[in-house]
Amino acid sequence: MAPVEAGRADVIVVGAGPAGLAVGAVLRRAGLAPVLLERASCVGARWHTHYERLHLHTAKRHSALPYVPFPASYPTYPSRLQVIDYLEGYARQFALPIRFNQNVVSAERRDGLWEVATQDAAYQSRFLVVATGLNEQPHVPTWPGQDSFDGPMLHSADYRNGEPFRGQDVLVIGFGNSGGEIAIDLWEHGAKPGLAVRSAVNVIFRDLLGIPVQQLSIALSGLPPRISDALTAPVRYLVYGDIGRYGLRKLPYGPVTQIRNDAQIPVIDVGVIRLIRAGRVRVYSGVREFTREGVTFTDGTTKPFGAVILATGYRAQAGAMFKEASRLTNHEGYPLVSGQEAALAGLYFCGFHNAATGLLREIGLEAERIGKAIVQQRRSSS
Repeated sequence: MAPVEAGRADVIVVGAGPAGLAVGAVLRRAGLAPVLLERASCVGARWHTHYERLHLHTAKRHSALPYVPFPASYPTYPSRLQVIDYLEGYARQFALPIRFNQNVVSAERRDGLWEVATQDAAYQSRFLVVATGLNEQPHVPTWPGQDSFDGPMLHSADYRNGEPFRGQDVLVIGFGNSGGEIAIDLWEHGAKPGLAVRSAVNVIFRDLLGIPVQQLSIALSGLPPRISDALTAPVRYLVYGDIGRYGLRKLPYGPVTQIRNDAQIPVIDVGVIRLIRAGRVRVYSGVREFTREGVTFTDGTTKPFGAVILATGYRAQAGAMFKEASRLTNHEGYPLVSGQEAALAGLYFCGFHNAATGLLREIGLEAERIGKAIVQQRRSSS
C-alpha cells in the first residue's frame, strides 16, 4: 500500500515499549518533538501478552525509566499489570506523540534524512531510533516427529496461566527465566511440570537476605567479569550447592561472563530450584524427538506428556527494515551497537544490551546517552 500521509519530526522512534518510551521522554525533556511509531495498539505491547504470573526480575528501584520512579506502593518486584500501569502512566506524563498500528516496513537514508515508511504513512527526520526490543519475534525450533504429537504445543508468548493444564504432565522446553517461572505457575495450578534442559546453565538468586542480586551486580560492575564471578561464586555455592544433583549441568564460567560472552541472562531463581529439590518439577535432558504421546530425550528416555510449552525465547528483528542490515545487525538480528550511533549517520538502537545490571536500568542509561548525542548533533549543525 502506498503511503498516504507525510510527517516530519525532530526524531523518529520505532517502538513504544520501555526503550521507545524512555527515548521519547528524554527527547521531550530536551525540547524536541519526536514521533513514536508503534505497530501494536498500546504501549508496552509485549507486557500485555506475557503470562499472568510474570513479575520484574529486577528491583523497582533500579528498573524505573528516566525521571519517573515506580510508585512507592508497588512491591520490590512489580507485577506484570503494575508494569503496564507504569508504562501507560509514563507515556501520559510526557504526552508522548505515539502513532499506534504503524508497522514500519522500510527505513532508508536519503539526502541527509531518514525516510521511514509504514504500511500507510511516511515520515522523515534527520534522526532515527530503533527501540523494537529483544523480544520482538518468538523463536520456535523444530524437532523430528513434532507434527505427530497429539497434545497442545504453544510458545510461552501464548501461555497465560496453568489452569488449562491442571492434572496434566506438561513439558516446558527451555530453562531460561520464562521457563523456570512457567514451571512454577504450572505447579501452582495443579499441573505436573517437567523441564527439558539441553544446555549447561548458571543459576543465581534474585535476592539474598532481602538484598537484590541486581544491587550486587551494580556494585561489582566495574570489575572484569571473571573477577566478579570469582567473588560471588562462594555465595552461589552456599545457596545452591552442586546443581548437578538436580539433573542440571553448570556452565564452566560464571553468570557475568555468560552475559558478556554469550549475551544470555542466567536463570534468576524465583522458586523453581526449591520445587526441583522437592521433586515437584522434574528435570529432563534435551529433546531428541517427539512421539504421538510425548517426547524422547537425548539420554534415550521416553515420557508421555499432555502438553508442551516452548520457553525457547525470542529473537530481535532490528535490521528487518533496513536494506543495509548486514552493516547494522548480526546474523540473529541483534544490533552491533546499542545506545550509541550506529554505522549509518543519525541512526541509533536502544534497549538491545541485556546487561548484568538489568535491562530496564540499561535502557534508561542508553536513552539518556542517545538524547544527549542527538541534542549535541543538532546544536553543532545549527
